[in-house]
Amino acid sequence: MKLHLKIWRQENRSAQGKLVDYTIDNVNTHMSFLEMLDTLNNQLISKNEEPVEFDHDCREGICGQCGLVINGNAHGPIEHTTTCQLHMREFKDGETIYIEPFRAGGFPIKKDLKVDRSAFDRIISSGGYVSVNTGQAPEANTIPVSHEVAEAAFDSAACIGCGACVATCKNGSAALFVSAKVTQLAILPQSEKERESRVLNMINQMDQEGFGHCTNTEACEVECPQGVSVLNIAHMNYEFNRSNLLKFKKK
Repeated sequence: MKLHLKIWRQENRSAQGKLVDYTIDNVNTHMSFLEMLDTLNNQLISKNEEPVEFDHDCREGICGQCGLVINGNAHGPIEHTTTCQLHMREFKDGETIYIEPFRAGGFPIKKDLKVDRSAFDRIISSGGYVSVNTGQAPEANTIPVSHEVAEAAFDSAACIGCGACVATCKNGSAALFVSAKVTQLAILPQSEKERESRVLNMINQMDQEGFGHCTNTEACEVECPQGVSVLNIAHMNYEFNRSNLLKFKKK
């Protein structure tokens, strides 16, 4: 099939960007969205033109590196699907597709569709580590974690850090991402020692990175490819208030 693409091109974060028109023929409906962009780049390279920069890695919906705003939707029109797992059968012959980068104050554009998401790494790093001497692998049945708690932690840990929640939030908030990382550890007994400091440090780092505040529109959960629940944000707020209260009592 034949598609008309309007792709955001920007040389660097200080340059002025714009949408550039491209037309691509013979698109196979079995292609992934990124494979379609690969095909376009091959055509551009063959014409000695600059290829389109975009993020990707595993292309299996696991690593969270891919991330595009497609026709106004983070990761495209299909729920719970990353950009790399979106296939061209979801589009029609002759359709015009708008392709833009994730836009947020905390995600400066590096080039074209590629953004700098290292702020997420700094937020995770600010949370520190779990100070438990693991030693030998323990017997699973002796670990004091109930099935319900383990499943809840896994649900929060499902976040792949792609940034779709930030890109779709009108405030550019990273609350869903940060709350998922806070919650998955806060509810496990192994990380109890750093429970208070972790949430305070991570939220402080999130604010320093320039992300906006959450106003509970819940757009983040809608666009999250892993379906991470906004209830994590409520749990993060609880942990934040609890930690501040304990910090005040110790004074």
